[in-house]
Amino acid sequence: MATGSYFPPSGATPGLSPRTSSPVSSPLSPPLQQRSNALSNRLTSVLSVSYADSDIRDALETLSLRGIHNTAEVRRQLRLDVQKEVVDCNAEIVRDFGNVAEQLQRIGTVISSLKETCDEMRKHIVLARQDTNPVLEEATALMSQKQEAETKQHLLDAFAKHFIVSDDELLVLTSVEEPIDDDFFDVLARVKQVHRDCEALLGAENERLGLELMEKSSRSLNSAYQKLYRWIQKEFKSLNLEDPRISSTIRRALRVLAERPSLFHSCLDFFAEARDYVLSDAFHYALTDAVTGGENAVKPIEFSAHDPLRYIGDMLAWVHSTTVSEREALETLFVADGDELARGIQAGLSSEPWSRIDENEEVTFDGEKALSDLVNRDLIGVARSLRQRVELVIQGHDDPVTCYKVINLLSFYQTTFSKLMGPRSNLAELLQILEKFTLSHFEAIMREDVRSLSTDHSALALSKDLSAPQFLLDALEVLTSLMKTHEASIGTSEGQENKFTPVLHAALDPFLNLAKSCADDLPTPTARAIYLTNIHITTRSSIIPYPFASATHLTPLSTALSTLRVDLLEIQHRYLLDTSGLQVLLTALQPFSQALATELKHEIATIATLPAFQPDALIAISQQLDDFLPSALMDATENLKRVQSAAFVKSVTDEAVEAFCRDFEFVEGMIIGADEAGDVGKKGGGDEDEDEEEEGSKGEEEQEGHDLRRLFPRTTGEIRVLLS
Repeated sequence: MATGSYFPPSGATPGLSPRTSSPVSSPLSPPLQQRSNALSNRLTSVLSVSYADSDIRDALETLSLRGIHNTAEVRRQLRLDVQKEVVDCNAEIVRDFGNVAEQLQRIGTVISSLKETCDEMRKHIVLARQDTNPVLEEATALMSQKQEAETKQHLLDAFAKHFIVSDDELLVLTSVEEPIDDDFFDVLARVKQVHRDCEALLGAENERLGLELMEKSSRSLNSAYQKLYRWIQKEFKSLNLEDPRISSTIRRALRVLAERPSLFHSCLDFFAEARDYVLSDAFHYALTDAVTGGENAVKPIEFSAHDPLRYIGDMLAWVHSTTVSEREALETLFVADGDELARGIQAGLSSEPWSRIDENEEVTFDGEKALSDLVNRDLIGVARSLRQRVELVIQGHDDPVTCYKVINLLSFYQTTFSKLMGPRSNLAELLQILEKFTLSHFEAIMREDVRSLSTDHSALALSKDLSAPQFLLDALEVLTSLMKTHEASIGTSEGQENKFTPVLHAALDPFLNLAKSCADDLPTPTARAIYLTNIHITTRSSIIPYPFASATHLTPLSTALSTLRVDLLEIQHRYLLDTSGLQVLLTALQPFSQALATELKHEIATIATLPAFQPDALIAISQQLDDFLPSALMDATENLKRVQSAAFVKSVTDEAVEAFCRDFEFVEGMIIGADEAGDVGKKGGGDEDEDEEEEGSKGEEEQEGHDLRRLFPRTTGEIRVLLS
């Protein structure tokens, strides 16, 4: 690295620039100008260098380590030292490369020797291969034959182990003397697997072996299933369901037997028949034989046969308890192992396609349904005995309340068995049939009572107060007992059919219709209306507290009462008009109306000429009205005193009084109109001559004698006050 350029040339004055070194102030010469530019460039380059640069920092660090001071001598010596170090380093590198070259020469010599050795060995190997090649080929062929033989041996061993069942295993599977245990089921599972795997052999070239093995396995399986079927039947004979723990072996046997649907269902039929006999015998024993045992002795159910409700209730309670016990005992067979039974039956239908009813129908096993069906079949004999006894008891009793209580009892157990066994179970349908039978007997009792009443004239005789007849009161008393019984029973929730409606039709409608027919014997319309009102009010008051009864019959009764109320209102209105004498005036005023009174006043004037409005007649009517008014309201109420509802009588009387006041107002208006029309006629005549004055004065006196308002002075306000 040249360093001389960093210092001023010799002979220059230190501290002065080249431009001031010359005393001459003329422009610089070209050489001096070039030197000045070079120095400026060098300074610019040095100043532009960043001392944070890594190279400069390393160089400065090296100089710092050498302890060099910045002098001209040191700088020259430093350059020489650096050049000397570079030369020494290059010399050392050359020496190292010389050593490497010597090593490479030695390696080349060794490689050449190895190559010669390898060529020699390759020649020996080729010669050896030529000598041993036939032996190797023969050995390879022998090894292939050995491997093929070993493979065949393995296949034969595996085939024999998998497809061949030993005689001892077949003995366990088919011999009757051998027990049904885990060994039996293990061998059966293996034979079934062999039978399934034989299908693969049928697809091979030699089908004879597959056919023979399949035939042999089929015979073994059939014998095994027959052995299992007979064993299950034997176990079912001694099976005690009172201890509802069925052994795991029987459960496993049933799951396996399900693969033969025909044998499985036959076994279930045998079991159902055996249980039917056992349960029928137990039911007969509970009915007739007492269980002795000291203080807790249970009396036979037949001891309470005189009380149909208790007798039927005890029988149904026994059947319900037995059904629950039977279901719990058999639940482990069809619910806990339902999935395995379903798979077994599905597999059996594949092996027995003739067992299908419909080929396109997918058969699935429902454990709950199978359990309910089996319990139903177990209780067929019990259900038959129950039906006979219930029908016999019902036919021997004629108390309608008892019959209806039995209906509610049967309905309760019908709901219970529907939830327990399903709505289509035998017991649920049987109780529904018995419920209909009892209801039919109940309706027959009601019809017979109505028939006997219709021929008993003394029972149909009406009392003088026109109250409801005694037979209707008795029927309503019975109906009240029935409604209380129904209210206390279940099955009256909203959204369900009203089961009490047929009872109302049987226990109420015939008696009410018979009571209505008795009204034809009454002599007057008033008596008939009062009598019909009484029986409808009595009937309505009996059913109003019970919504299930009023829901169907309250509307017809209210409609009939509304019609009767209109009739009684007309009767009461006419009574007021006739008693007060106002009817005579209304009859006379029928040709007139308010419109006529305002438009044809000259016609209104003719009212004074009517017979009813003559002074004597009008005075008599006015006097009759005055006699009527003091006790009119009391007399009107007395007219309907036989109606057995004071509120009803008051309502009808008040409305009749209002109608009477309107009629009186009309009569009053017509009388005032007639007087006003007469006054207009008198003023319009004039004084024609003096000769007529005398006659006019006589006419005024006569007209004053015919003043209607003076003869009939009562006003509508007075009438309303007196009748309020």
